Amino acid sequence: MNISQTAIDAVTTPQSDHSLAGQYRRFILRRILWLSVLAIALFASVIVNIMTGPALLTVGQVIGGIIDPASLDAATHVIIFDVRLPFALMAVVIGAALGLAGAEMQTVLNNPLASPSTLGIMHAATLGASLAIVFNLTFGLPESFVIPISAFAGAILAMAAIQFLSRAYGASVDTIVLFGIALVFALDALVSLIQFAASSDSLQQIVFWTMGSLARASWEKIAIVSVVLCTCMPLAMRHVWKMTALRGGEDYARSFGVAVERLRLLVLIRVSILTAVAVAFTGVIGFVGLVGPHISRLAFGEDHRFYIPGSVLAGAFILSMASLVSKHIVPGILIPDGIVTALIGIPLFLALLLSQKRRG
Repeated sequence: MNISQTAIDAVTTPQSDHSLAGQYRRFILRRILWLSVLAIALFASVIVNIMTGPALLTVGQVIGGIIDPASLDAATHVIIFDVRLPFALMAVVIGAALGLAGAEMQTVLNNPLASPSTLGIMHAATLGASLAIVFNLTFGLPESFVIPISAFAGAILAMAAIQFLSRAYGASVDTIVLFGIALVFALDALVSLIQFAASSDSLQQIVFWTMGSLARASWEKIAIVSVVLCTCMPLAMRHVWKMTALRGGEDYARSFGVAVERLRLLVLIRVSILTAVAVAFTGVIGFVGLVGPHISRLAFGEDHRFYIPGSVLAGAFILSMASLVSKHIVPGILIPDGIVTALIGIPLFLALLLSQKRRG
């Protein structure tokens, strides 16, 4: 809210009109510059991701082929549009969704270590997917969508349970987090029980699903995640001033007329839907929702006008780079992206814990 006060002072104090207005303009331009840097880095990572693979492509082939698909020969057209472009774009939309979910969750829970897995949503998705695999559920749907739908259903049920308990016993941060922790342990136990009773083939499928992979990418799945992301993003931007005020504390936000409990519940519903859709199509991909918002916070501070878009771009960039790295760790083998993001996220997670302990 210091930003808004600076803007007000720039208008209402004639003696310092030029200096304060100039400072505010430079403040905005610096943040727009950082957003542009993130967007360019993301675009570059997508192009390199499409170029990389057993059949190496040049920058000209990739950009020219996307602009004018008719200029490509049949083999290159299949490589770009049927294999690599869906893979690269899936990384972008999933990373963006998890980055947005993590940013909003860290704000409403007032905890920079919070992530989309904090409330057990990812664990519930794992349970739903595990049930579909072990019991060979079909629901009369195409096989490629059965596990994602089951995972999404599990995540939404977990969200509904958290919302119900929060409304019944108060929507405070401590209450929500404690319910989430209890749900995580309960869901982990149920997944372990299912794995113990599963056949070797089913167990292998469950384990691979929990590793998180973009290999299941398709244009239909990209479209679904994109629709959810494009619906949630404007809703998040509508609340940027309220969210910025909330970072000053609940009492501070209430002094500006913010209905904190209602805002928190609305945001958690949005976070749950974003996480559920993302995890349903890729499996469990951790740490993107933790690392992306942290990078954005370092660049933009707590001004949610820039922190939210920055988290979206940072989350997309991290997962895009993870998908690129996954091709090179073991030549000829595509490592699951969830493993790569964990390797990136764990060092930062430990650094956050240590820095928080020092501040305490």
